[in-house]
Amino acid sequence: MALSLVAAAAVGMVQPALAQSPAAAPVVPAPAQAEARPATIPVAALTKSTGISDLKLSPDGKWIAFRSTSKDGLVLAVLDVDTRQLAHKINLPKKSELEWYRWAGSGKLLISFSAETVFFGEDARISRLFHYDLATRAMPFVGKPEMGLDGDDVLYVDPAGEFVLLAMQRTIYDYPSVWRFQLSDKPERGASEVQRATQGIWEWYADDAGAVRMGMAFLSGGKVRVLYRSKPGDPLREIAKITEDNFDDTIWDVLRITQGSDEGLVLKPGPDGWMAVRKFNYATREVGEVVFSVPGWDVDEATVDDKGQLIAAFHTDDRDRVTWFDPKMKALYARLGKALAGQQVWVTSRAKDDSRMLVWAGSESNPGQTFLYDAAKRTMDGFDTALPDLDAALTVAPKPVSYTTRDKHTIFAYLTLPRGRQPKGLPLIIMPHGGPYGVRDKLEFDSLVQLLANRGYAVLQPNYRGSGGYGKAFSELGAGQIGRAMQDDLDDAMDWAVAQGIADPKRVCMAGASYGGYAALWAVIRNPERYRCAVSFAGVTDWKRQLKYDANFFTRKGAKKWMARVQGEDPNFSLDLVSPVPQIARLTRPVLLSHGDEDTNVPFKQFTLLRDAAAKAGKPIETMVFAGEGHGFDKDENQARWYAAIEAFLAKHNPAD
Repeated sequence: MALSLVAAAAVGMVQPALAQSPAAAPVVPAPAQAEARPATIPVAALTKSTGISDLKLSPDGKWIAFRSTSKDGLVLAVLDVDTRQLAHKINLPKKSELEWYRWAGSGKLLISFSAETVFFGEDARISRLFHYDLATRAMPFVGKPEMGLDGDDVLYVDPAGEFVLLAMQRTIYDYPSVWRFQLSDKPERGASEVQRATQGIWEWYADDAGAVRMGMAFLSGGKVRVLYRSKPGDPLREIAKITEDNFDDTIWDVLRITQGSDEGLVLKPGPDGWMAVRKFNYATREVGEVVFSVPGWDVDEATVDDKGQLIAAFHTDDRDRVTWFDPKMKALYARLGKALAGQQVWVTSRAKDDSRMLVWAGSESNPGQTFLYDAAKRTMDGFDTALPDLDAALTVAPKPVSYTTRDKHTIFAYLTLPRGRQPKGLPLIIMPHGGPYGVRDKLEFDSLVQLLANRGYAVLQPNYRGSGGYGKAFSELGAGQIGRAMQDDLDDAMDWAVAQGIADPKRVCMAGASYGGYAALWAVIRNPERYRCAVSFAGVTDWKRQLKYDANFFTRKGAKKWMARVQGEDPNFSLDLVSPVPQIARLTRPVLLSHGDEDTNVPFKQFTLLRDAAAKAGKPIETMVFAGEGHGFDKDENQARWYAAIEAFLAKHNPAD
C-alpha cells in the first residue's frame, strides 16, 4: 500500500517520552490507572515474523537484499524493487552463522560466515568471506586456501564492486598482510599482496581510496605501536608508542583517513570525558578540535562523505538519535517525523543518489514497519511489518528509571509494568543485557519483555557498570568486575524495586541471554536467598574456557587487553570463583538452561559443561537444545518454543498470580 507523506501521518503510535538526562533523579512510576487486564498475547504473535530482516538497498536503488527465514532455515534473498519479484535466493552453508553482509557496488554482495572449529585442541571460531554475483549467480570464496582463523577483515570495498582489500594471516603463525582480491568468478587468480605482514601489526587501516595507510602493533606487556604513512609508497614510520598506562587516553577509533591528506576524523573523548567526533592529524598524532559532541552522552558512530566531511553522528540517550549535517537529509527526517508522528523514524538504507530509501518506523511498544520511500514520487510503500499478528493495543511501553548502587554510582534502567495491575508487590524479572561491555539496553521493542509483562511480571533491565554509552569513567567501572560489582548492580536493582514497593522480594527471578544468561545463572548460585529461579539462553558458564575461545578469534584486536578487562588487575583472583561450572555445588534454585548447538559466539561446549557438571553434582536443571540455531533464533518456531518454555518455567517456580 502506497502512502503519501501526508497520509502516512494517520499511522500513529504512542508519542516517545523525552530523553532522560544522566543527572536525572530516580523515576518512581505513578500508580497505574484502574483498567482491566489486557487480553493474553499469544506467544505466536510475539514470535511469528514475516521472516524478513536486515534489509539493505543497493547503491543504485534497484535491489533490496535481506535475510529471510523459513522452515528450511536462513537464506539471503534479493528483491527487484520495480517488479517486487524475488530475483535471487542464496542458500547459506550448513552449520554456519551469517556474520554480516553488504553490497559491493550494485551487482555484488559480500557475505561473511563463521563456524566452529577446533584449534590446538580448543574450540574456536573461524570466519570466511564470499561474494555473490547477481549476474552469474556464482558465490566464490574470497581468500586463500590456507589462512588464519579470521577471514573477513575487509579494509576497503571498491565502490564499483571490482575488488576488496582483505587483511588476513597466510598461516596461523603469521601476522596479517593485506591482499587485494578481484570480485570475479575466481578471486584468488588475480590476488595480489598490497601490504606485507609487519612484525607485531594485527590491525591495518586503509584510506578512502583503498591505500593502506596505518597499522597497529599489539605487543607484550599491553603496549601498542602505531605506524603510519602519508601517501602510498612511503615507508611506514612509528607515530606513537602506547603503553598500558596511557592506552585509553591515546588510542582512537578511526572514522576515515582521507586520500592525499594526513587530516581526518576520529572518535575520541572530548575535554568532558565523553566520546566525541574530533579532528585528527595522523602524521603528528595531534588531536584537534571537537567537531561534534553531545553533553552527557557518548557519540557512538559517525559517517563521513567522499571528501571526509561529516554527514551524520549517532548517539543513544534513552533512544538511538541521529544528528544530520547534510541539509537534505535533515529536512527529509523532519518531514518523515511529521508524517509518521508519534513514532521513532530511521532511514536504515538508501541509494547513493537518495532516489530511494528504506525507512523504519516503530516504538518501544510497537515492533514497527519498514517502508520504501521514493523521493521522486514522495511516497512510502509499506514493505515489511516486524510482527504482523501482534495487536499493539495489548503491549505496554517501558519507562526509564535510575537508582543508586551500594557504592554510590547511578545506574540507568528500563522498567516495564504489567497493565491492569497496581505497581505494588509484583513478581519481578531482572533481565540484564548481553555483551557485557560497550553495549546497553535502551527504549526499544523487546518481544520477551512484552510477553513477561503481559503475563503479569514487572521487568527491570539495568545498564550495569561497564555498559556502553555512558562515558569512559562508567565503562571502566566494569573492568574486572564480572560476577562481582557488575552483579552487585543487578542485586541493587532488585533492592530499588523492592524499596519502591514495586516488587515482592520473595518473587524475583533473573533471565537473560549471552552475558545476561551468565548473570542469571550466577545470581542463583551466588545469592540464592534473593532469587527464586534463573533462565539462561547461550550463557557463559566457564569464564576461563570462554576467554581461551575468545583469544583464538580476537588475537588481532588484542586478546590480552580483553582478558585483562574481564579478569581484572588482581593476579590472585581466579575466574573460577565467579563461574557457574566450578561453583555448581552451590546451586539450590531451579534453572532453565538452553543453547543453540551451532553458536559461534558462546560455543555450545559452555552448555554441555554446565549440564554435565550439574548432573555429576546431583543438581537437577531443566535444559533445552535448539538444533541448527546459533547465538539467537533464525526460526520463529524455535523462538516460540523458547518463550513457551520460559512461560511454563516461571509459572511453576515464580507464578505471577
